[in-house]
Amino acid sequence: MPDVNETILGLLSELRRGTIVISVLSQLGEPQYGYSLVAELEQKGILIEPGTLYPLLRRLEKQQLLESSWDTNDARPRKYYMLSPFGREVYSGLCAEWKKLVASMEHLLKDGGHKDGSD
Repeated sequence: MPDVNETILGLLSELRRGTIVISVLSQLGEPQYGYSLVAELEQKGILIEPGTLYPLLRRLEKQQLLESSWDTNDARPRKYYMLSPFGREVYSGLCAEWKKLVASMEHLLKDGGHKDGSD
């Protein structure tokens, strides 16, 4: 018999993967570099590994959702990312769709088909 907790963790991981893009975009109204973004998201309860974040940032930049610039004033140069004007529009649209999705899910969970007393 499968382990319930193990199955939940696996499915939860899939759900989180689907929220990473909107989570990252939500934090880039102001310029941030990769490590600061990891720390900021972690502080807000979203765990993302640097090995996941950096390729995502590059992909979002390639899709023109982000702009980047290098700060070479410190001993260690840092690449800062920020929403582009196009990225702001896309983020706004994603937020509207997210709210619809959350409302639909709340409705489904409230009126769910199983009646075993756990809902």
